Amino acid sequence: MLFDMDGTLVDSERLWDVALQELAQTYGGTLSAVARRAIVGTGMADSMRILHEDLGQPHRDAEASAAWINARILELFRTGLQWRPGALALLAAVRAARIPTALVTSSGRALVEIALDTLGRDSFDVVVCGDEVDSTKPHPEPYLTAARLLGVPIERCVAIEDSATGVASAVAAGAAVLAVPAEVPLTPRDGVHQLESLLAADLELLAALLVEQTTR
Repeated sequence: MLFDMDGTLVDSERLWDVALQELAQTYGGTLSAVARRAIVGTGMADSMRILHEDLGQPHRDAEASAAWINARILELFRTGLQWRPGALALLAAVRAARIPTALVTSSGRALVEIALDTLGRDSFDVVVCGDEVDSTKPHPEPYLTAARLLGVPIERCVAIEDSATGVASAVAAGAAVLAVPAEVPLTPRDGVHQLESLLAADLELLAALLVEQTTR
C-alpha cells in the first residue's frame, strides 16, 4: 500500500492555505483560487513558482519563499494536523493485515517528521519524501522508489491519492490507483477508481483494485 499524505491521510491542505496566503500577503498580494488549485500536489519549487507568477512577481527568490513557507507550516503542523475521514481506520486495517506500507509525499523530511507524530512512526515500513528523490510528483519516481524499497513490484501496489498531480505520478509508475479528492475535484480517468472519501474504502476494495490492475 502506498499512501499520499497531504489531503489523503491528513487534512493539511487547509494549513497550506494559511501559510501560502500569509506569504502572499507579506508580498503585498493575494493568492488566487486558480493558482491555489494548481499548487495542490506539487513540490515546493513548483509551488513557489506558481505563487510568484500569480502575484506578478516572478523575480522573487524561490528558495527564500520556500524557507518562509517551511518555517510557518512546521508551526501549523505542530498544532493543527487532523486525520481525513476514514484514513485512520483504513491505515489501521492495512497494518493489521500486515500489508507492506509506504508513505509517499511531496513534503520535505522535516515536515514529515512532525506529521509522523500524528500518523504514527510504526504505520509505515517506508517513507519517501519530496526532498529525497530527484524528481517529484507527477514524475513516477516517488512511487517507483517506494515500491523498490518495499520489495514489492509496483503493479502489485495500490496508491491512494487526492490530487491530479499525485494520481498522474502513481499511474505513470504503474500502480493501481484509488483517488479520493479533497480540496480540488478530479477529472475521472480510465484505470483510476474514485471515491468521495476513505470512509467507503476497505481491504476488499483494495484487493479488487489489484485484481483489476493485473487483468488490464
